[in-house]
Amino acid sequence: MPYDLGATVRLTAECQDPGGALTTAATATVTITLPGGAIVSPVAEETAPGTGRYRADYVSSVPGRHTVRWVFTGPADAYTDAYTDTFDVRPLAPPTILSLADAKRHLKMPPGRSDQDDEIRGWTESITRGIEGMCGPVVVRTVTERHHVRRAATVALQHTPVLELVSVTPVQGGGPGYAVDDLDLDPDTGVVRRLDGGTLTGLLLFTYTAGRPVVPANITAAARIIVQHLWRTGQGPGRPQIGTGDFDVTEPITGFGYAIPNRALQLLEPDRLPPGVG
Repeated sequence: MPYDLGATVRLTAECQDPGGALTTAATATVTITLPGGAIVSPVAEETAPGTGRYRADYVSSVPGRHTVRWVFTGPADAYTDAYTDTFDVRPLAPPTILSLADAKRHLKMPPGRSDQDDEIRGWTESITRGIEGMCGPVVVRTVTERHHVRRAATVALQHTPVLELVSVTPVQGGGPGYAVDDLDLDPDTGVVRRLDGGTLTGLLLFTYTAGRPVVPANITAAARIIVQHLWRTGQGPGRPQIGTGDFDVTEPITGFGYAIPNRALQLLEPDRLPPGVG
């Protein structure tokens, strides 16, 4: 599961000799390659003398995929052992339609139970991405995108609904920019046009906010149904099923397979994007 930004990540690895037995290394180093390419080297320590098991603690500072590289050398450099792994760090505020508390209430988790919080958070993030793929941004966020415009009357922004156009600036120095007060924005379609009827041109950087300030009740309800369906199917046979009711998906839905129950899709229907709109 991803770590939260700013959390301490405990890294572990084992040093093995060529025969596969755990052994204390002469030297143990660990390096972490951050998403931007920078490299950090936290201190690696043996968990207890003679165990051959090592750990290092790293306080996460940037979101994204991290690559971990352990290198051990044996006595007198007679051999080396190495191990590579990865871990992910969430952004500061990952978009989620359902809060952890809301999802746990709907799953009827016992009060005070927290051992499966990370798994539930993973599902709520996945569900948000799936719903936004069908309905456009739900959680409000700032979007920046490039458009190469060749004297066009309109430009269609890629993520709708759009709340506000923040700026339109040239990517290349000396190119034309446009004041947002001189532009008209259709929030539902994301279409931008000049108020004076002129054309837009150049390699332009559009910055805008998209999403829904208040999440509609039908989208929240659909998210709850989907999280319960995915949770139940993920428990596997023979494991206790948390929650009640029939949430089985017995027939695939075109384009979505078995991931989304029909009742959830029906709730989302009023907000579904038309074909070709993202």
